[in-house]
Amino acid sequence: RPSLNQVDDLMNEIQKTIDANERVLVTTLTKRMAEELHKYLERMNVKCRYIHSEVNTLERINILAQLREGEIDVLIGTQMLSKGLDFDNVSLVGILDADHLLNRPDFRAYERGFQLMTQVAGRAGRKNKRGKVVIQTKQPDHWVLQLVSSHDTLQFIKNELIERKNFNYPPFTKLIIITLKHADENLLNRASQDLAMHLKSALKERVLGPEFPIVKRIQNQYQKEIKIKYEKSLSDKKIKEHLMALLTNFYEMVSYKAIKVNIDVDAY
Repeated sequence: RPSLNQVDDLMNEIQKTIDANERVLVTTLTKRMAEELHKYLERMNVKCRYIHSEVNTLERINILAQLREGEIDVLIGTQMLSKGLDFDNVSLVGILDADHLLNRPDFRAYERGFQLMTQVAGRAGRKNKRGKVVIQTKQPDHWVLQLVSSHDTLQFIKNELIERKNFNYPPFTKLIIITLKHADENLLNRASQDLAMHLKSALKERVLGPEFPIVKRIQNQYQKEIKIKYEKSLSDKKIKEHLMALLTNFYEMVSYKAIKVNIDVDAY
């Protein structure tokens, strides 16, 4: 059952696994967290490697071969470790900071968290031996973690559909995400508030935001999101026409002309 609250607990499990001549996979949510864990394990004289998206194909193959051959004991990575890896000698999988994964301001957070954790958990164990999965969390009784622990995908789907229906999220409604981007944060705040105000005037409570997404700034561009949730019975054509008219008026403001606007329909 998921119950690890401290990295020290995970370290104890890692050491026991290494002593048993078995291998370990540890997945983290961010590159920074993976790098910090890598440095920490190296200071503890643990043979480990860190695999990330910038690693080229040849180096990736070499790292995976080292794990298979027992030349390294621990492989650390971000979410990419959840896909396409299968090792007979991996008996422990660690997942750091599951709370951050579940607490993201995204209606798909539980779905993505459940999917990632069950995929990563599937990397543990051999054909003739069960593996172990440890999850670092401050909320071990969270219903999603309990269903990850019991591998109950069907019950997760049932629970998640009830949540989505209660709060009017897809697949029971349609969703449009409008993303505004600009290097000037103050200008972006004014512009997004202005656009959201006009949208709310027409679409009322169907409009949410504006708010910063999980990643506030990319390549020196701040970004803000406005979400529109609307009933499937409403005309997509009319929603689109109204939105285009508002954006035309929006860009008539000289100071807003440099703001980039991206519209993502049914973004899930």
